[in-house]
Amino acid sequence: MCRVSSSQVVFVVAAVAGCISIITNMSFSGPSIGSGGRIARRAFEFGRTYVVKPKGKHQATIVWLHGLGDNGSSWSQLLETLPLRNIKWICPTSPARPVTLFGGFPSTAWFDVSDLSEDGNQDIEGMDASAAHVLSLLSTEPPNVKLGIGGFSMGAATALYSASCFTHGKFGNGDPYSTHLDAVVGLSGWLPCANDLNKKVEGEVAANRASSLPVLLCHGKADDVISFRFGEKSAQKLISTGFKNLTFKGYDSLGHYTIPEEMDEVCSWLTSKLELEGN
Repeated sequence: MCRVSSSQVVFVVAAVAGCISIITNMSFSGPSIGSGGRIARRAFEFGRTYVVKPKGKHQATIVWLHGLGDNGSSWSQLLETLPLRNIKWICPTSPARPVTLFGGFPSTAWFDVSDLSEDGNQDIEGMDASAAHVLSLLSTEPPNVKLGIGGFSMGAATALYSASCFTHGKFGNGDPYSTHLDAVVGLSGWLPCANDLNKKVEGEVAANRASSLPVLLCHGKADDVISFRFGEKSAQKLISTGFKNLTFKGYDSLGHYTIPEEMDEVCSWLTSKLELEGN
């Protein structure tokens, strides 16, 4: 049974030498409209990516995405302490970009966000770029290894957007989504582009992908940043559109952070869904 001590659930912990490595900066060019109506490419400069190597047999690789204003380092240090010996964790850092929600002030963010309403402007270009970056990180993993995406807050939103691209078989810009996903985890997040989800699960292939994809969503009822109602509504939308293998967990006193009880649930769920050995 997975157990995480309270001392482990902190965002700044001592990293074990040799377990966390750094990948050089990467970039992805997303589509934008250039002069003369042509499609130009705007480069998104991603920061450092931290890798936590598995301590046992490598059975799964999960890309874990941080929240708004954070970076890959803090989550890599927390994930390194989890009793999941057979998982390789890849923790990238998002680009620094102007964020409308902050009045245009630059911050690390997977995409631009102005508000969290379903009718708000959706930064499809930014989400496509981040989802493609995640895809590139997973694309070099061994073929016998199971693949997943997880995240916290905006990172959770990006993970869910990636899940919708996987079921649809393509990104928002029409480019093919070529990697299979075996698990998606979202903590304290939301579902972006919820109004478009029905179209992404049309057809037998997309419906089968949606119904078979294991998804775990966790949310604190005391969250004053991303409200519990919004997280719950996102889960309901996913279930109603065919994501039948979805688990939603609420925590009475949890705010916009994580606690040992929640991380225990993540460990147990991943061990079960990914059929991990020896955890």
